[in-house]
Amino acid sequence: MAFPGSVADTARLLADQGYIADRELATTVHLALSMQRPLLLEGEPGTGKTEIAKVLAAGLGRRLVRLQCYDGMDLSAAAYEWDHARQLMAIRLAEAAGDTSRDALSQDIYARAFLQARPLLAAIDPDLPPAVLLIDELDRADEPFEAFLLELLADFQISVPEYGTVRAKTPPIVVLTSNRTREVHDAIRRRCLYHWVDYPDAARERAILAAKAPGVSAQLSAQVVAFVQRLRGADLFKLPGVAETIDWANALTYLNQHELTPETADETLGVLLKYQDDIARIKGGEAARMIAEVADAAP
Repeated sequence: MAFPGSVADTARLLADQGYIADRELATTVHLALSMQRPLLLEGEPGTGKTEIAKVLAAGLGRRLVRLQCYDGMDLSAAAYEWDHARQLMAIRLAEAAGDTSRDALSQDIYARAFLQARPLLAAIDPDLPPAVLLIDELDRADEPFEAFLLELLADFQISVPEYGTVRAKTPPIVVLTSNRTREVHDAIRRRCLYHWVDYPDAARERAILAAKAPGVSAQLSAQVVAFVQRLRGADLFKLPGVAETIDWANALTYLNQHELTPETADETLGVLLKYQDDIARIKGGEAARMIAEVADAAP
């Protein structure tokens, strides 16, 4: 599928997949697609960074290849690994057949058939359809891993010493995300277009809720969003993201609640907040006060 021709078309592509983007984000995504540049998205957890890669893959009809980063991740988990068991079997079969030429055998066992593709190599495999490559939570990986990414982000290729260079026929759309638990290296940033994905304002969060949780009534949706917007101004260990807003609104709907009350808020805060200290801080009087403010501000 062809890339959208304008920022408005890009915003429409995202909206068709249920992602409500503001103008700045739609512009950055449009430029990343048009310029074939990787897109680095930073922001708090739960603000919708990962979802952008998913909706781009769905909207453009591409494979989604996801690399979930973690501490200690190595090349064999991220890019490729040789199938040593099959290589050993090939060596024994060659020896049994009397073929003991060292050069020929070395060439045979380092053929493409023995190379196991992990997410990075799978995303640029010229024999597979075009992909969206999601490198999720890059800040969780070790810093040396970023050095390996430079070749991929610059030239959409990976050099395998024993085999050669694997180069993408169609460059993948690359989306990198970071929760900023540590700083991503400048060399990575220079190769990417950058956008900070912030918490949405009330109007956009209501639109997101309408798209993602259509079964939630308009009244409850407005109250939930107003409460969460106030909650994000509180001194909490972990502020609720958009994903938690959606979960909470759905949970209240499952409980047949049509409006927000202090009782239902106290009973369901564990859907919205994920740390006991935060729940204890809000539960009771603070939740009741916020709900009263929401009711007073309602038109």
